Amino acid sequence: MSTVLMLSPGFPAEMAYFTRALAAAGARVIGVGDQPPSQLPAPARGALAHYEHVSLADEGAVFAALHGLARHVRFDQVECLWEPYMILAARVRETFALPGMTVLDTVPFRDKERMKQVLDAAGVRTPRHAATRTVAGVWEAAERIGYPIIVKPIAGAGSADTYRVDSTAELTEVVPLLRHVPEVSVEEFVDGEEFTFDTVCADGKILFENIMWYRPRPLQMRMHEWISPVSIALRDLSAPDLRPGREMGARVLAALGFRNGFTHMEWYRTASGEAVFGEIAARPPGARVVDLMNYATDGDLYAGWAEAVLRGQLRTPLQRRYNAGTIFKRAVGTGRISRIEGLDALRAAYGDDIVLVDLLPVGAPRRDWRATLVGDGWVVVRHHELARVLEMTERFASDLQIYAS
Repeated sequence: MSTVLMLSPGFPAEMAYFTRALAAAGARVIGVGDQPPSQLPAPARGALAHYEHVSLADEGAVFAALHGLARHVRFDQVECLWEPYMILAARVRETFALPGMTVLDTVPFRDKERMKQVLDAAGVRTPRHAATRTVAGVWEAAERIGYPIIVKPIAGAGSADTYRVDSTAELTEVVPLLRHVPEVSVEEFVDGEEFTFDTVCADGKILFENIMWYRPRPLQMRMHEWISPVSIALRDLSAPDLRPGREMGARVLAALGFRNGFTHMEWYRTASGEAVFGEIAARPPGARVVDLMNYATDGDLYAGWAEAVLRGQLRTPLQRRYNAGTIFKRAVGTGRISRIEGLDALRAAYGDDIVLVDLLPVGAPRRDWRATLVGDGWVVVRHHELARVLEMTERFASDLQIYAS
């Protein structure tokens, strides 16, 4: 039986399901995390053979705890799927001579400038880019690259602290908003549709791949409260307009030397059909995308990931059976949820094509839409035909309304 150290086994929420999948696949799982034991989600708590409660931000405390554990048990591997602590996981591997990504391997997945430098050298089309730690550097990069530009953290995740800037006047307003960010990436804004390329790999081989279509682009989702963010996991990956992105994704993984686990890449398709790299992380996508993949396949990507990292294979191959779409809803108003309108009519119209409705109940406090993409609830629809899913997601985005007061 393999003994796996799982860093942050219960946070964010999806981590609990990966932890449970490791145990279900036959591993003895030791958790190391910030959460008090009583606050661990039940799936994680029930899967752990032992739990070390320690601040992951305190590397000294983490290594003290692990050296203490090492006197009693031998570790076989370490897994971490929460981006802020992937470098820590790599240091643990190096300290205890464990297999997997080293610090050198991990840095290009965390440092967006280094990431693009590696891919530039491999001939992958990336946006024109520069990294800087100074205000003067931001202005210099903007002048060299030309507007519009995107300014975002070098080591960020998702679209947090990310801004599109179209002019010097706008840059004057944005720069003060980034004073808390130690280093930023300034890059060319690529005009086009935005997609993901998500994989589960073992020994450098892609065992499963997913392409998801963002509608609209994530940056727009973050800018406008009234938008209901939509993401669609596509069934037919052989479509000609997706081929450049898939081919680029495989080249990116090879250039970065990725071997085992989940990856989440974002890319753009321009009006001319060109695929342009966005960014990549050596982790699963967030915002319930793994669940969306499960609805698209009638499978279990949590279990698939565990089989890949433990045994180098998927015991049961996963097939893309449906186009599956997620619609995240944001309430209108402030305070507590007061009413939900339009749901009954949509259920009558689409019936079994609606596979999940998980909205905040009346009386619950409205969530801060800037702090969570999930907003005040989500709906999942699916169908073999993409046109049907496009219709349903657009209807749920426009006709389903949540009100707070």
